[in-house]
Amino acid sequence: MSNQAGSAESRTLTVLIPCYNEQESLPILFDRMDALVSQSETLDYTLLFVDDGSKDDTRPLIKEYASKHSYVEYIFLSRNFGKEKAMYAGIENVHTDGLVIIDADLQDPPELIPQMAELWMQGYDDVYARRRSREGESWLKKATSRWYYDLLQKVSGVAIQKDTGDFRLLDRKCIDALKRLDESERNSKALFSWIGFKKIEFLYDRDKRVAGKTKWNYLKLFHLAMDGITSFTTAPLKIATWVGSVVSLAAVIYAIVILVKTFVWGIDVPGYASTMVVVLILGGVQLLSLGIIGEYLGRIFMQTKRRPNYLVQEQRLAR
Repeated sequence: MSNQAGSAESRTLTVLIPCYNEQESLPILFDRMDALVSQSETLDYTLLFVDDGSKDDTRPLIKEYASKHSYVEYIFLSRNFGKEKAMYAGIENVHTDGLVIIDADLQDPPELIPQMAELWMQGYDDVYARRRSREGESWLKKATSRWYYDLLQKVSGVAIQKDTGDFRLLDRKCIDALKRLDESERNSKALFSWIGFKKIEFLYDRDKRVAGKTKWNYLKLFHLAMDGITSFTTAPLKIATWVGSVVSLAAVIYAIVILVKTFVWGIDVPGYASTMVVVLILGGVQLLSLGIIGEYLGRIFMQTKRRPNYLVQEQRLAR
């Protein structure tokens, strides 16, 4: 930790940094974090790196950095479990008054942490950083993100913070609440909203990545979105029920029409096109409903296994 613990008003704060193949950005991150820690007067920092199975030199760089700085801790997971579970590994091992989650790519400037801490010291439990601008991201990514959060807001019944990521400062009571949520299919952004507590928005401009390439492609983002929806609402199941009911009702009405036409005008040979349309609609609705049910059953299956969310290969912690 830093050397500011003697201050009567000082608080301890862990900066959690999940990493996966970040060797290009780590040297820049180290310099900026060192500057942050050295300039602090009221915050006693701990830097906690959680490596999620990197294949490059991320781990050696972290170990070398930790050997020279007493306030640096690390957890190396046994393989790549995904960012959500890497963050949970860090949350479970936080021992300070507060926690800041920040990415290693420096899109979220660490220099903003003292300003977030000022709001924390005013009594707020969750200081969530909302992106005023998102440099380096395509219009499609921004639009799909906005649509997703609008949808999640409507179907979940929980107030979801829009245009926010994992960059936020959490009080000890939020940390303890998150540690109790050990579900296997995690969506931290929704969990941050679900736990509640006293929240405040902090606006900032998001930067470009300082180095390397993003690890989030559209397939991974879609999977994350599905986790968020299926973890916090049964609305897709209800929609499938309503759609199935409407289609079934339409099929019954159509059958009655065919029956009446047969009695009134005699036997009529139905057209091939109309038959195929009905079959395809019914088949599509059934497959869609089965897919939705399968998503929920899959998550139930994974949760009932009760496997740990992560396994640790090596760690260095203060305690």
